[in-house]
Amino acid sequence: MDAINVFLIDANKLFREGMKRLFEGTSFNVVGEAGSLREGLSTLGTGKTPDLILIDLPSGADEEVDAMRSLREDHPSIRIVILTNDLDTRRLSAALGAGAGGYLLKDIACEALMQSLKLVMMGEKVFPTHLAELLVSGRTEDMGAELPTRRKGLSQREVQILRCLLNGNSNKMIANHLNITEATVKVHLKSLLRKINASNRTQAAIWALNNGIGDQAAETGVAATV
Repeated sequence: MDAINVFLIDANKLFREGMKRLFEGTSFNVVGEAGSLREGLSTLGTGKTPDLILIDLPSGADEEVDAMRSLREDHPSIRIVILTNDLDTRRLSAALGAGAGGYLLKDIACEALMQSLKLVMMGEKVFPTHLAELLVSGRTEDMGAELPTRRKGLSQREVQILRCLLNGNSNKMIANHLNITEATVKVHLKSLLRKINASNRTQAAIWALNNGIGDQAAETGVAATV
């Protein structure tokens, strides 16, 4: 694999120094660092353009999420991976909705981290194994997130489509499974996203799990895990 230019963003300078040492002699080349995403954005144009941004996303970092979304809009080729201390479904959902390609914990093994970042560069989404297990079982409350409790007035068809999303089905597969057209699937999908205030399919799937809809899904499609 060609060299991957990495930009490190973490409020802890000592942690950034450790990451730079970790990447020495690997295919990952650190081209910049900053204490926050806002600070990092101001320096992106002054050096090599990164292929990957590795960022900690602290609790309540709404500004960071907004900045991440803007970054993805301006630089869609740059991959973003969250490397943080704990699991939080709200932060996970916000990060993925803003375009992050992965959500990893700082206690990850070095080799697993390297492999995960390479998967992200190949277009995969990566999560910790523990998170994947919770997503499969529907037990996301184990992560301590504040869970929504209402079904938001979803129709039976919209609930069926949510279950299909949990299976990782495409619109075409959903249409075939429910014996409706792809156009109808898109209409229902747009409606249910609006009702549950989700920006994309990933957020919708997490919302479904948090509300018990995943309990009746036969199988759940989960992205790469580490």
